[in-house]
Parts: sequence; structure tokens; C-alpha cells
Amino acid sequence: MPAPTTVLAIALEIALVVCGVVLLWRYVFSAAARAPPRATSLAAWDTPMNDFLLFLWIVICGGLVLPVVAQQTARALALAPQTKLLLVNAGFQGGMLAGVAVYGLCFNRSRPREPFGFAASLLPGIATFLVSLPLVVVVGLVWTGLLKLCGLPIEPQDAVAFFKKAESPALLATMIVLAALVAPVTEELIFRAGIFRYARTRLPRWAALLLPAVLFGALHAHLASFAPLVVLGIVFSLAYERTGRIGTAIVAHALFNSYSVLRIFIDPTAT
Repeated sequence: MPAPTTVLAIALEIALVVCGVVLLWRYVFSAAARAPPRATSLAAWDTPMNDFLLFLWIVICGGLVLPVVAQQTARALALAPQTKLLLVNAGFQGGMLAGVAVYGLCFNRSRPREPFGFAASLLPGIATFLVSLPLVVVVGLVWTGLLKLCGLPIEPQDAVAFFKKAESPALLATMIVLAALVAPVTEELIFRAGIFRYARTRLPRWAALLLPAVLFGALHAHLASFAPLVVLGIVFSLAYERTGRIGTAIVAHALFNSYSVLRIFIDPTAT
């Protein structure tokens, strides 16, 4: 018989997926949703390719340099393995976010301002999160089945083991903040407000949606979650394009990560 926490996790997921299916029908498949689309409020990023490549280069440098600094610091201080892992992850996310900030402050000559508007982004962000769930669940089941058919191992994510075996409340709280706040802001500014916004006026629509989503999935370096994350990235790009607010994608991403963390705590079988 399943543990009560497992039953709770399943019930929660079913309830959220049902809500997502309802919203998916309303905003995607209903007659009103299939009407001619309204003009997007997302302004194009009219910048030369060399400026865009500079943006990517600064972000990549930040994501490579700070983790090395964090690793060397952890080694010099003889920190515990979990603390070392946390510092490296924080350096990776913080380094990329610092790269976005450096580019925005020092080199941004043509990029439109990114409207955030938390209040205006909250409800669309919640709706985007709910719409993404049934898609992610279905794609995840199909993808897992394909991996098993190919004889490939389904390994749990490193983050799952970290949350389950956190050595102190401080480490756990820091990891939650990284997952629920820092990562959504960093990754949405790079993949949606950066790569997707640049590509959407220069590549075919399918390619503009797929390219940042594939890079987003690959960034997590976890084969079992790759296809679901690609789908998630596409949904976030569509929501960003539809609302014209990067805050919509950030809120949806933060809710998705928070939900994933919550499942780890209430469902011992979560992977």
C-alpha cells in the first residue's frame, strides 16, 4: 500500500494536471483560441549578430568562471561535499546572471527594456504553469518509455538526492532559493528574453521556439528530463511571446521548480 505522502503527491499532481487540461482547452484548443491570433506585444530585439554573440559569450564566461572560483574556494576551506556542490551550483547560476547584468549595464545598445510587472505577470504565470503540467507529464511518460525501450538507464537527478540528503536546514534553504528564485530568473533572461527574443524574428517560427528549448533542456544535463524540459521551454516561450512580459515566464518557471521541490519532500519515490 502506498505511503500517505505518496498518495498526497499523486492527488496533488492529478488535481493540477486536470486544471492544466481545462486551461489548455480554453487557451489552445477551443474555438475562441483557434481564432486568428492577435498581434504580439513582444518587441523585436533588433541588434547586430555580433552584439548577440557578445551577450552569449559574456553569459557563458560567467557560467564557467564563477563555478571554478567556488570550487577552489570550497577546496581551500575543506568544505563538506554537499556544501561544495551547492557553492558550485550557486556559482553557475550566479555567474550566468552576472553575465546578463554586465551585458545589460555595459554593452546593451539596442535591446528593448524587459517589462516585468509582477502583479500583471502573476495570473498569466500561474496559468502557464498549469498548462505546462499535462504536457510535461505526457511527454515525460512517452520519453521514459522510449529510453527504457532503448535500454538506457533512468537515473535520478542530482538535485533530488541533494534535497533528500541535505545535511543542514541552511543548505536546504539555500538550495530551495536557488531552485525557486535564482534559476528561473537566470534561465528565463537567457533562454527566453535572450535567445528566443533574438531568434523569433530571424529564424522560422518552429526553429525559434525549438532552439532555446533544446539548449534549456541540455543545460540540465539529465537525459530522463530532457524531452519534458524541451516542451516546458517551448511553453514558456509561447507565454512570453503572447504576453510580452518576461515576468510571465519567470513566474511559471518559479512555480514549476517549486512544485518539483515540493514533490520531492512529500513523495519519497520522486526521481
